[in-house]
Amino acid sequence: MNAVTVDQIEACGVVGAGGAGFPTHVKLKAQAEYILLNAAECEPLLHKDKELLRVHTREVLDGLEAARKLVGAGQAVVGIKGKYTDVIEQIEAAISGDANTSIQRLSDSYPSGDEFILVYDCTGRIIPPGKIPLNVGCVVINVETALNIARAKPVTRKYLTVAGDVANPVTIDVAIGTTFEDCIKLAGGANCADPIAIVGGVMMGKLCTDFSQIVTKTTGGLIVVPRDHFLYRRYAQQWKQIATIGASACDQCSFCTEFCPRYLLGHPIEPHRAMRSLVYSEIGEANVIGTDFCCECNLCTMMACPEDLDPKNVCTQNKRRRAGEGVKWQDAPFVETRAETHLDNRRVPIGRLIRKLGLIDYVNKGPLIDPAPAPPRVTIPLQMHIGAPAEPTVKVGDTVNVGDVIGRPPAGKLGVPIHASIRGKVTAVNGNVVIDA
Repeated sequence: MNAVTVDQIEACGVVGAGGAGFPTHVKLKAQAEYILLNAAECEPLLHKDKELLRVHTREVLDGLEAARKLVGAGQAVVGIKGKYTDVIEQIEAAISGDANTSIQRLSDSYPSGDEFILVYDCTGRIIPPGKIPLNVGCVVINVETALNIARAKPVTRKYLTVAGDVANPVTIDVAIGTTFEDCIKLAGGANCADPIAIVGGVMMGKLCTDFSQIVTKTTGGLIVVPRDHFLYRRYAQQWKQIATIGASACDQCSFCTEFCPRYLLGHPIEPHRAMRSLVYSEIGEANVIGTDFCCECNLCTMMACPEDLDPKNVCTQNKRRRAGEGVKWQDAPFVETRAETHLDNRRVPIGRLIRKLGLIDYVNKGPLIDPAPAPPRVTIPLQMHIGAPAEPTVKVGDTVNVGDVIGRPPAGKLGVPIHASIRGKVTAVNGNVVIDA
């Protein structure tokens, strides 16, 4: 493999393949002691990262090694669940004799894929509240990002798992801009008559009732369930209902806090105190101040609360309000010893979470299948990652090939180029670029 440069990674439009999609070239301009490959994939029913490591072991490890060299790290660590023994055997064979790369076997728990938890599990270091992995000498990338680094070509396709109430749960490889409807067809279609989907994962995803929505660079999965499922009722709740029920029913048991992974790392967040702000508005700010550090993992809501309340949304509402007011807690001390004494005893097993979420009857597999053919039309957003929207470089009537640049970030702004994912004619440019084959 030829050396990959930061400029190449930027030109190819590589971003984090999940979450906010932070531009990878910016991460890799830093210097760090560790580069960590996040292969934890702790969202229930998702298998994309594990399947990519299984099928494309060498390419993923090549991308990790390229990233290690770029950040000057002495060690690369693959963080993967210890239960995936077959994949671990493949990785061990591939890194045999490589003193710079090791494997950290992770527990089968949620949220082991959270960057803060991953850094702690792989290095023993705790990222301070409000900081990032780099503050403790680490850079974290995920599996698909490493694969895109190794391939060093424009990012025009996306891997994602389609699971839940579908005929054949699978991990698919589709052109960016493909509709969710077409993705679900690749999994054999929905089994239920009135399906909805949780996009990105049932714990931290978003509700989708319109399957004309499209796959972007950060779409990691579609979990399909019927409309009468618990997850639909949970995600469809409006804030007024959440706040009213929370104010009347919270008994301050503090289970939400005792399960909170950031609290267990010693951060000053206590969701049960945030719940008090629903009632005691005159002392609300003292109760919500720690919510600045909520990671939005949703454990407090989906697993911990015995009253079926929604502490996560209370925390995020307060966090966003404070951010909108420009309020930030500058002095955020934390209890560095709490993780040593509490974290391991409070990890939530994935099997228990699957049962709690009403997913136990669904097949918990997602094998990678052959790449899907190009669809007849794609709709490609000019913003599908954190940073500034790209500015279109094409106009209606232009003919484009796969990999052609169709948008670039404004000069001096955070972003990456956007590329055509199919060959065809540009038929619309309006915040999205629509291409018809």
